[in-house]
Amino acid sequence: MKHTTKDPMGERIKKLKKIRIHREGTNELTISMLLLALGGCLLWWFVDTKIPFWLFIGVLGAMWLMALNFYRCPIRYFNGDTEKLVVAPADGKIVVVEEVDEHEYFHDKRLMISIFMSPLNVHANWFPVDGKVMFVKHFNGNYHKAWLPKASEENEHADIMIETPNGQQVLVRQIAGAMARRIVTYAKENEECYIDEHLGFIKLGSRVDVYLPLTAKACVTLNQPTIGDQTVIAKLR
Repeated sequence: MKHTTKDPMGERIKKLKKIRIHREGTNELTISMLLLALGGCLLWWFVDTKIPFWLFIGVLGAMWLMALNFYRCPIRYFNGDTEKLVVAPADGKIVVVEEVDEHEYFHDKRLMISIFMSPLNVHANWFPVDGKVMFVKHFNGNYHKAWLPKASEENEHADIMIETPNGQQVLVRQIAGAMARRIVTYAKENEECYIDEHLGFIKLGSRVDVYLPLTAKACVTLNQPTIGDQTVIAKLR
């Protein structure tokens, strides 16, 4: 019997190869890196003591690495049949799994599943279901803390309605948080959409709500961590 040993370094390299920088952060990271390099060079050449240089590099360098971590974007593909499945549209933690009255579009009860994203999470958003985008609407609003119940309706948000191949409607809501000040939505009205495709991006701490038919079966529980485009959060009937 042949025995194989795991190579931790090799596995780590494979994972790193599957991570790229999201296009939303490319310009910001490049410009900030150039400014960081320029400031460091000026302090090194024109200041006699090197203490300001090391303080500058240490503080701003750490901030740049935090921004780099924020804009990371793993390359992911869902393995298996996606029919009637609802996958997590974001990395984060489940903060709501409950039946709610939805008065904006459905005017009836829906199963609501919400994912809170901290500043440390990947902030790319994926389509949770296969289907067709019926409409995309953006609403200005407040910037309450994203985990609060009122954030779903009062905060700035973008609504994306998707109709699945079997005719069920799923609403995805991107919500800005207390720190998030920009919601980017790639979904376009009347376009086909699929699991594995990016729905959008939200900068800094924020939240994504998914409204499903009551016949859907939730597959997650409160405080459960999620991986965008990987974790199955519900099954449609």
